[in-house]
Amino acid sequence: MNFTGGIIALFTVLFWTLSVQLFEAASKRIGATSVNIIRIFIALVLFCIILFIKDGYIIPSYFPLRAWIFLSLSGIIGFFLGDIFLFKAFVEIGPRVTMLIMSLSAPVAALTGWFFLNETYLLHQFAGMFITLFGVGMVILEKNRKQTATKTLNNQQLKTREITIKGVLFGFGGMLGQAGGYVLSKAGMQTESGYLDAFASTQIRAIAAFACFVILFTITKRWGSVRHAVRNKQAVTYTAIGSALGPVAGVSLSLLALHYMSVGVASTVFSIVPVALIPFAIFLHKESVSVKAIAGALIAVFGIFLLTN
Repeated sequence: MNFTGGIIALFTVLFWTLSVQLFEAASKRIGATSVNIIRIFIALVLFCIILFIKDGYIIPSYFPLRAWIFLSLSGIIGFFLGDIFLFKAFVEIGPRVTMLIMSLSAPVAALTGWFFLNETYLLHQFAGMFITLFGVGMVILEKNRKQTATKTLNNQQLKTREITIKGVLFGFGGMLGQAGGYVLSKAGMQTESGYLDAFASTQIRAIAAFACFVILFTITKRWGSVRHAVRNKQAVTYTAIGSALGPVAGVSLSLLALHYMSVGVASTVFSIVPVALIPFAIFLHKESVSVKAIAGALIAVFGIFLLTN
């Protein structure tokens, strides 16, 4: 694994781990769909400022048409469709289990990159994909316990979050959107002279996603819910900070990592987010995390280790 790409990927994990906590908190207050369009709008504003300071452009109009097409498709599939399912999963089954399901985007992206981008993988890397699948399966197939069940530990009430079929399906929808978005992003950034700028590429993805949200909200007449949502200052603050950490810093760094690593390898490093979320689940959300869930996460990480070596 490329050292530079590995460091970039680990910073991506850090930013995403923090951002999903903020987005889940905001989604519980104003709804997942409202959070999505607000975070994309904030991200677009931040991208415009960053690119103007860095390059003197508000949008990357100098990008070739092919890049705009592929990156826009990536934004529609990843930022728009994928994130709609992702945020609904956050609310339904929580960030820890959601991100475990999202870790499946690694083997899916690897297989897609193998077929369409001519990326090559060794036998032990394919073994890592299946081990990752097994580890995630241990968690999502864990026997459901009633959400009202609690147990006392150090005089604190620990909640057990129920894993529902609907939540798992939302998680799989988000996972497929993320995997497809990575492949399309890498295809869009590749040129004969090298890779296009990761921040500008992410901005194009955000522009396409925001346009889709505008169309969706207009057709479904949901602008009233957005106006109501922006009145919740706490939720907007969470969303703004999460936007800076997630769509701007995290997603841009994830695309930058693709400069140095294959789609499959990069996305598997990003898959350690669920492990990073376990301390938040225990200490912040006061959830009861079973030994089986922790074992599943560690098995998934071992699969990631095989895939990235």
